[in-house]
Amino acid sequence: MAPLADLYQVSMAYGHWRAGRHRAPAAAELFFRRPPFRGSFALGAGLAEGLRGLRAFRFSAADVAYLRSVLPSTTDDAFFDYLATLDASEVTVTAIPEGSVVFARVPFLQVKGPLLVVQLLETTLLCLVNYASLVATNAARFRLLAGPDMKLMEMGLRRAQGPDGALSASKYSYIGGFDCTSNILAGKLYGIPVRGTIAHSFIMSFRCLEEVQPRELLPRAGGDPVDLAGLAVSWLQRVCDLLQTPPGKANQGELAAFVSYAVTFPCDFQGLLDTYCVRRSGLPNFCAVALALHQLGYQAIGVRLDSGDLAQQSKEIRAVFRACGAHFQVPWFATIPIAVSNDISEQSLEEFRKEGSEIDMIGIGTNLVTCPLQPSLGCVYKLVEVNGSPCLKLTEDEEKMTIPGLKMMYRLYDAAGHPFMDLMALEEEPSPSAGQELGIRLLGQLGETTKVIPTTVEPLLRTYFRDGQVCEPLPSLPEVRTHAQVSLNLLSPAHRRLHEPQSYPV
Repeated sequence: MAPLADLYQVSMAYGHWRAGRHRAPAAAELFFRRPPFRGSFALGAGLAEGLRGLRAFRFSAADVAYLRSVLPSTTDDAFFDYLATLDASEVTVTAIPEGSVVFARVPFLQVKGPLLVVQLLETTLLCLVNYASLVATNAARFRLLAGPDMKLMEMGLRRAQGPDGALSASKYSYIGGFDCTSNILAGKLYGIPVRGTIAHSFIMSFRCLEEVQPRELLPRAGGDPVDLAGLAVSWLQRVCDLLQTPPGKANQGELAAFVSYAVTFPCDFQGLLDTYCVRRSGLPNFCAVALALHQLGYQAIGVRLDSGDLAQQSKEIRAVFRACGAHFQVPWFATIPIAVSNDISEQSLEEFRKEGSEIDMIGIGTNLVTCPLQPSLGCVYKLVEVNGSPCLKLTEDEEKMTIPGLKMMYRLYDAAGHPFMDLMALEEEPSPSAGQELGIRLLGQLGETTKVIPTTVEPLLRTYFRDGQVCEPLPSLPEVRTHAQVSLNLLSPAHRRLHEPQSYPV
């Protein structure tokens, strides 16, 4: 894991080693400067991956040989011998629990240890935390827009930035509140529920019912096999009579594809309705096959739309399902789940909510995994202490100034149970208490003192890594996901809203 670093980290490490400063005790903090997506918050993610990276931190013989080839030939051989002995056994990591809401300028990960090692870990930890936190935050925004009851599926594998980006997107969008993924490898590696049915290519590959093999299906309760294709044709006539649409307009290849899929997966039949025409073909063909399955004791699990006015079509489809359910006396038909996809964005979800819809599940790919509204969170990793002395970066760009000294972080809650401020204090300062009046200075207004009285005070940092080992049990992925939703729900509506939120004070 050690070579996952920028070359300048190793160059600086050599400089520290040459100066005899490499074992000086040091501390660094990881944070972001601005809240992403013009919101007020982010979800901190990637902690578990970072801790695994620390546990595996060392330079192999091959790593050292490679560094010999890229560093200047004047580099002392003893430095390479020293690199071969390095590990993270003297490193301590404290962090805010993964999945927590975090705010700009508040460090959510701290690293303490020998200066050389603390410096070498910078790029590794930023790589593992930056995108993870960004995509978890993006997913959380989609979840907030969709509401708690809508099913959300991540389906960005084919659009993500390579296989590593795709796996990270699946994992951290699940933490952010998505219910499932289309990514099989993510399901295998992380235990995320996997979902998926068919694409348009499957439907387009059929031309007529004669191509369906096999076409017979055993009734669920037992008995002789039944020709499902013939049964579907008879149901198609009855459905078209009810919907007052000509049976001849229903595409026979599409009907064949639905029958073939239903014979193959009778307990998991889902129709993709928009290959040809939803109203005249996809919908009557689906209803015919679903009713034929029902006659044999099976129940279709849903439909999907991938084009057009999704909200309006969902309402029209729901009306047809209710009509079929009532006319053919099949009560569950009225509640068949409707899923949608097709380049869904935050704006799409806002329009669904504004127009009203009958959508039960949304599949989101590109606009989730690529984070087009903000492609980077911009986390930074800054030294705050060396040899017991605080470090401060002064710069002409005020935003890039750092806050010196190793700090404790506290979240202050009001009487309604909402966090209203994050408080940074030096380690040696006394911990604040509930009900205590605190004199604080807001970032950006450091000359002014304000008094606040918190109802509850929550210390945010926990020690996760010490003596080369993870020292606190790490929660499972579903537990982190649950924690993220709890953390989001604690925010006041003013801080949680996605457009023009109230700024969260630190």
